[in-house]
Amino acid sequence: MASRFPTTSAEAANLHLSNNASMTKSLTLALVLSTLPAFAQDMPGSTPQESDTTFRSEVRLVSVYATVTDKSGGPVADLKKDEFRIEEDGQPQQLAVFEQESGRPLSIVLAIDTSSSVRKDIKLEMESARKFVRSILRPVDALALYQFSETVSELVPFTHDLKRVNRGIDNIHLGSGTALFDAIYLGGIALAKRNERKVMVVITDGGDTLSAVKYQEAVRSAQQAEAILYSIIVVPVAASAGRNLGGEHALVQLSRDTGGKFYYADSIASLDAAFEQISRELRTQYLLAYYPARKTAGPDFHRIQVTITRKDAGLQVHHRTGYFTSKLE
Repeated sequence: MASRFPTTSAEAANLHLSNNASMTKSLTLALVLSTLPAFAQDMPGSTPQESDTTFRSEVRLVSVYATVTDKSGGPVADLKKDEFRIEEDGQPQQLAVFEQESGRPLSIVLAIDTSSSVRKDIKLEMESARKFVRSILRPVDALALYQFSETVSELVPFTHDLKRVNRGIDNIHLGSGTALFDAIYLGGIALAKRNERKVMVVITDGGDTLSAVKYQEAVRSAQQAEAILYSIIVVPVAASAGRNLGGEHALVQLSRDTGGKFYYADSIASLDAAFEQISRELRTQYLLAYYPARKTAGPDFHRIQVTITRKDAGLQVHHRTGYFTSKLE
């Protein structure tokens, strides 16, 4: 079922983002996507834990998925718990949970830019997306397919049915403008109530021309959903004067802030390579979780830092940079 954003001020005047009859957010240019669930208010694993102190009973477990890569960019899958150090707002935290997440189920939003600016490459993007879905999707996983141009459409809701996803890819059609931030915002909402590892993969040339929400709202939606964003930025001509560098930089920063990565692609081979790298990393992630040691409420946003004690040269750790304690309003 396709859903869209209003494109005129008259349409936008009294519309709200809805989940059936539940209103979750008003926008300056309001948006409607009734097929998506309301934004989750609690983080996964947030059931209050029993303890002998009043403070601990009110503290929620903070989960952080981390990907570690070597100097060649390949994932490192043999690290032990005592090789990780984690801090919140500069204060050391004690790990309560440590797991290697190669087999944990995935919930994936795959969002494909279908604006006029990617017209020349859309067939290649569709074929590469099919290969990715075929390689990543298992019976325990679920994937939702979006397309976005001047509107955001959910072509396939969360499913593990490969044939259904392929039919959705076949139904992709071109539009005109680009509502990139709306797609990320709504992808975060869709992922928020999923219980699995949450991933968003966006294929785009990086431009945003028509979004109803701002970049900051898209960032917050993704972060509060605990979604890891992987951006594949299609750049047919590296030095093209028509490139949207501002949009590209926004995607790069958003990918970093959520613990994901960004890739530039200028051919079917580089598209395939990006998808293959994403698939490998999602099979070699670590789950780190802790109860915050702070005794006061503190700021709305809490910054997380994960480091590795192993002395191998060139190791890099990718993880979300922090989390919000307040609701998205």
